[in-house]
Amino acid sequence: MKKVIKQQNLTPRQIVAELNKYIIGQDEAKRSVAIALRNRWRRMNADEEIRDEILPNNILLIGPTGVGKTEISRRLAKLAEAPFIKVEASKFTEVGYVGRDVESMIRDLTDISINMVKTEMQDRVKEKAKKIVEKRILDILIPPVQDTAKNNNAGFKSDDNFDPDTASDQELNKRTREKFREKLRNGELEDREIEIEVQSNKAPMMQIFGPQGGMEEMGVNLQDMLGNMSGKNKTKRHVPISEAREILLDQESEKLIDHDAAVEEALERVQKQGIVFIDEIDKVASDSSNGKGGGNADVSRQGVQRDMLPIIEGSTVKTKHGMVKTDHILFIGSGAFHVSKPSDLIPELQGRMPIRVELNSLTESDFFDILTKPKNALTKQYKAMLQSEGVEIEFTDEAIKEIAAIAAQVNQAVENIGARRLHTILSSLLDELLFAVPDDITTGMITIDKEYVNKQLNDLVKDKDLSHYIL
Repeated sequence: MKKVIKQQNLTPRQIVAELNKYIIGQDEAKRSVAIALRNRWRRMNADEEIRDEILPNNILLIGPTGVGKTEISRRLAKLAEAPFIKVEASKFTEVGYVGRDVESMIRDLTDISINMVKTEMQDRVKEKAKKIVEKRILDILIPPVQDTAKNNNAGFKSDDNFDPDTASDQELNKRTREKFREKLRNGELEDREIEIEVQSNKAPMMQIFGPQGGMEEMGVNLQDMLGNMSGKNKTKRHVPISEAREILLDQESEKLIDHDAAVEEALERVQKQGIVFIDEIDKVASDSSNGKGGGNADVSRQGVQRDMLPIIEGSTVKTKHGMVKTDHILFIGSGAFHVSKPSDLIPELQGRMPIRVELNSLTESDFFDILTKPKNALTKQYKAMLQSEGVEIEFTDEAIKEIAAIAAQVNQAVENIGARRLHTILSSLLDELLFAVPDDITTGMITIDKEYVNKQLNDLVKDKDLSHYIL
């Protein structure tokens, strides 16, 4: 049976609006990825005669670190509920060298897709699994009595209005089980320990030399093979019912799903919706500033680029779950291109990434927006963390403006690491407060104003060797 792949029916404008909730600025990049995502929906709803001929326009994002390249791609994948993987081009090596071969990115993406589909399937059967788990826990607490069994309920008190001396073992057992079922549902037995059987994850350790993924190329799943050789061991553990419920729920949900259907759907989802984000792609480009060339290093980099070509253009990769066609996977390349230029990539690879977007460096105004507007702004994260300790903090607009100014100043003076600078600035700013809670400060409202910011960061900013403190 052919699986129906979920595809979010969002317009480009709606996609940009969703990205705006988390990412400040970079409108051109957002537009490009929004169009790329909508084009997938358009392709899947186009006439079947031409559907397979419509290929994705892969994107090359160019810009300094910390301006939102990775975040845009990650949020896009989450929005589309699509399999997503981020890889670093510098980790790959040309075939024949020690290191990861480029096909491993597709194998890893397939594993991610299978886990994603299985999780969704487990969520759909969770209610049914909960009933099975309740019965299993009840069977451990009060084992059911067979017709020929003696009364095994010694030690359990009953306050029911019936004579236990005249009741049968089964009647006593049934009443006791119902009482304990009620206690379970009311959460009265969460801390009580029971013994359950769990799957042992220990597998024989074996070191494999040579290119990773070689066994998969031969169609062999080495991990499963070793697992079968050692036998699927089960061990017994004493755990509280609260923990046992989670373990047993995973076990029962796993049993209820159709694993073959999950693999089939996951493979289809990878091929139609997969997104591969190739970071640091500039690291495999030759250095054009060096007129003499990089010798063997340049040869190796070009080898990696040539190995990427067939995958990005469209080829079939063998995985342990089956064959995966990469024709309709969206590839997003990313790099700062400080030393090299996009034109230093080999021409064939440049042609595979026709959409090029240059992201802007972040300004002081951008930093202010980043600290206030996104749903996951750093200031909101710190508020939430301290709220868990019973302490409320509030940032004034003047304080946030000062933090933004300091971040811009340090980026200019030391090295521009974009929005990541805000992490180091806020960490230094709130260091004293985070250490004092909850020992010295247990509750109350604390206002972070401009004066507090200057007091905490003034020495830091004035110090000539900022790198010792900030980086």
